[in-house]
Amino acid sequence: MIEMKVMKNRKEWLGKRSKYIGGSDCACILGLNPYKSNVDLYLEKIGEKQSQDISDKPQVKFGIAAEPIIRELFQINYPQMQMNYVENNNFINDKYPFARASLDGWLTDQDGINGIWECKTSQIVSSAVKEKWNDQVPDNYYCQILHYFLVREDCDFAILTALLTWDYSEKEPYQQLRNYRFERSDVKEDIEYLKEQEIKFFECIEKKQKPDLILPEI
Repeated sequence: MIEMKVMKNRKEWLGKRSKYIGGSDCACILGLNPYKSNVDLYLEKIGEKQSQDISDKPQVKFGIAAEPIIRELFQINYPQMQMNYVENNNFINDKYPFARASLDGWLTDQDGINGIWECKTSQIVSSAVKEKWNDQVPDNYYCQILHYFLVREDCDFAILTALLTWDYSEKEPYQQLRNYRFERSDVKEDIEYLKEQEIKFFECIEKKQKPDLILPEI
């Protein structure tokens, strides 16, 4: 059974988030986060290491402020989609008690099919970063989508809307809004793989057995 719980405030939401595997944890578990290893995440989950507070970073503040605007733009651009959103939402699937999903939105299309909506903002500061968004999304965001598919088994598609800001040349920065669509049927094997790795990682947390370090590819 899939259930949505609404936290009273962001503090409670963050407290619950620290006890389970969430969408932003998945890239670390798979060794795909260049800023945090799977061992770092493990130490945070068992309370032996403090997670870095990034709430004051300009990029984070921009993303939080932009999200409701991007959500409204999506609704204007796709009137055939019903957008749903509740602040501090927390989805639970009793088949996977180790996992939680906090969604930027969830959709219902004109045929009554459920979907996931994810919002991202990113600064394109180099050609290498630009490449990560060419007909694809960065690995850590793809992992998030897979995790949300795992929890929200009732959703058959996901749309990631990204506001990209080009800012690495002498020209005036400019922005572009892109939508990336994922079908559950196309990523079933990846969802299954992620599920297996999340189960193994959560068992390490429960047993307090540090996992083997996985280093990201350079």
